[in-house]
Amino acid sequence: MESCVSSSDAMKELLVVDLGLMEYGAAWELQRRVAAARKAAAIPDILLLCEHPHVITLGRNGKISNLRAPDDLLERMGVSFFETSRGGDITYHGPGQLVGYPILNLAEIRRDVGWYVRGLEEAMIRATAEFGIVSKRVPGCTGVWVDVLNGSTAAERKEAGEVKEREVTRGEEKLAAIGVHLSRWVTSHGFAYNVSTDLRYFDLIVPCGIVGKTATSLEKLLGRTVEIKQAAPRIAAHLGEIFGLCPRPCAPDALEAWLDQKEVQPLETPV
Repeated sequence: MESCVSSSDAMKELLVVDLGLMEYGAAWELQRRVAAARKAAAIPDILLLCEHPHVITLGRNGKISNLRAPDDLLERMGVSFFETSRGGDITYHGPGQLVGYPILNLAEIRRDVGWYVRGLEEAMIRATAEFGIVSKRVPGCTGVWVDVLNGSTAAERKEAGEVKEREVTRGEEKLAAIGVHLSRWVTSHGFAYNVSTDLRYFDLIVPCGIVGKTATSLEKLLGRTVEIKQAAPRIAAHLGEIFGLCPRPCAPDALEAWLDQKEVQPLETPV
């Protein structure tokens, strides 16, 4: 079994765990266990990467009115629903979407929540650029966005020589969403980056509670097939650069065994 710790300097590592397709509830419970171990300084910083089966999640400040679909429709479509402790409003997760849960101790990096969120955005913006797509932030709207001109991206139109000075962007489409939670400066929840996501599922919600904005994906922007494994290492590498950590793969079973060793079992109460 692969060991997750290789040296006494391991706390400067970012262990990247590829969980594959995992139910949202199971991933949330794993986050809870990893965050508890991180608070106890029993493990280094961890980045959990996965895909989820179809699920809609509502942030702690979200509005249930942004869920457009009734329960019976969600059931017929095989979409589960969770209210969560993360920030942000409502969002969709599903196959083809890279979901990242960084469990980091910001007390050892930088105690600044805004800076942390901007760092998550920056990692995805840099990774997106490696696919030849220009993405950006939108003031007041957390996440990663792409400009759209008449049904295509501004970057595509410019490359084709079709963007004229008088043309303006029709708006932005959202490529990635962010919703985080912090407890004693240890982060949980994270980001959702649309690689080959079936964008029709976003019609079930008002994405992130922003009326009039739609989601996009790498596949839609590039017009070709893109796999999760093409995006995941790029984002992990840029997260490491931004937060001053060294990403290193860690097998899920190795993380599980390590957590089992580090977790303190409660003592039985004498009868």
